[in-house]
Amino acid sequence: MFPRPSLERGARLLALGLVATSSLVAAGPCDIYANGGTPCIAAHSTTRALYSAFSGSLYQVRRGSDNTTAAIAPLSAGGVASAAAQDSFCAGTTCLITVIYDQSGRGNHLTQAPPGGFRGPESNGYDNLASAVGAPVTLGGRKAYGVFVSPGTGYRNNAVRGSAVGDAAEGMYAVLDGTHYNGACCFDYGNAETNSLDTGNGHMEAIYFGTNTAWGTGSGSGPWIMADLENGLFSGINTGNNGGNPSISSRFITATVKGQPKQWAIRGANAASGSLSTYYNGARPRVSGYDPMHKEGAIILGIGGDNSNGAQGTFYEGVMTSGYPSDATENSVQADIVAAKYATAPLTSGPGLSVGSSVSLRATTSGYDTRYVAHSGSTINTQVVSSSSSAALKQQASWTVRAGLGNSGCVSFESRDSPGSFIRHNNFALLLGANDGSKQFKEDATFCPQTSFTGQGTTSVRAWGYPTRFVRHYNNVAYIASNGGVHAFDAAAAFHDDASWVVSAGFA
Repeated sequence: MFPRPSLERGARLLALGLVATSSLVAAGPCDIYANGGTPCIAAHSTTRALYSAFSGSLYQVRRGSDNTTAAIAPLSAGGVASAAAQDSFCAGTTCLITVIYDQSGRGNHLTQAPPGGFRGPESNGYDNLASAVGAPVTLGGRKAYGVFVSPGTGYRNNAVRGSAVGDAAEGMYAVLDGTHYNGACCFDYGNAETNSLDTGNGHMEAIYFGTNTAWGTGSGSGPWIMADLENGLFSGINTGNNGGNPSISSRFITATVKGQPKQWAIRGANAASGSLSTYYNGARPRVSGYDPMHKEGAIILGIGGDNSNGAQGTFYEGVMTSGYPSDATENSVQADIVAAKYATAPLTSGPGLSVGSSVSLRATTSGYDTRYVAHSGSTINTQVVSSSSSAALKQQASWTVRAGLGNSGCVSFESRDSPGSFIRHNNFALLLGANDGSKQFKEDATFCPQTSFTGQGTTSVRAWGYPTRFVRHYNNVAYIASNGGVHAFDAAAAFHDDASWVVSAGFA
């Protein structure tokens, strides 16, 4: 059982409070909800405190080198998370987010989701944990990290205290990355079943974000903020399309869902500026099982109520409330979110790779350090290359650096001998494939170089879409591998060496 983070009683009051530094801290989102008569029963964030007086643990990370853990707290009461504390603890190795602590004092922490109707990819059917470094941002110029959810990643608490059950009123919001999504089921945050199974219509009430079209849709091609009410993603009263629910284009978004007997609403906004708009406010959906609701009270993040875990997205902060928040209360929360000043941060670190340059990547593992990343047909492997190698092999071991196809903050590697073809991952193996222009291909072909695990001027290369995984050679074949895991190529032995590369000028 995890220790409950400390929380001062004054954190539940809407007020300006003096913190230890003697500076004034504005009321946080949960102070605002409490003042509106709808207090938070859970408050989760890896980026900042959501109460003005909160100074306890925001989240816990576990590093791969020795499996020890550290709790990350805000820099000061009511402040931004200490990214420096995480960076120091995780230096030279990988780190996973193991716990997202509940700041409300109720102990409603989020931990690794167990198997349910769908099994996760980890041992015993558990879901993956998120990388601690996959979603860097700044708040007011201070660095912090969000929760980057790749397919297969999920967090859950099936024994929540104080959450809405049955048809009881509740509200929730989440700040998300509006550019990170897919069409799989289901990137959710909110109320779900307590047994991780689909127990019927109306047994959930959660925020959904993505482009899934199996149930409801909004205007345009998405992504949309919708509500997952179980056996349906709803954008309004209709089970299908509701044109008043717009496609989202902001980098940072605020998403809200709230429900009470006979009424529910969806609202959304740019989390960096502006005010909330109401996308739907009215009666429950026109289909059996949703009026009254049958909510069970668990909390999920990144998955569906039955542990559907094919979706992706990024979570920065969110809360759940007791009672149906007023629009005025939510408007004040949105103003607080805007005042937090979310902004993007660099996705790469260490020696830079110049777009347009030709590079080679040499292995550093002892006994393999004459081998370079190359391709044999569509297979990406490592091969011994030298100045006396054939012109064809030199071409196969040389790569043109391009701006990341899926995210321009990272890079993609185009083949020198097969222009238009790029290194991509598929089922975690690296392949050479022709760019088909699809969103999936572009994301699979995007990699983020960072300061290597072994230092000494070398580079490690993180998969943008799976930031727990790094380019690694294993039996002379290249994969995106995690530091320990269920596949043979995820073996922890020699991981740091196998995932560190010398980047030099290309052979061709």
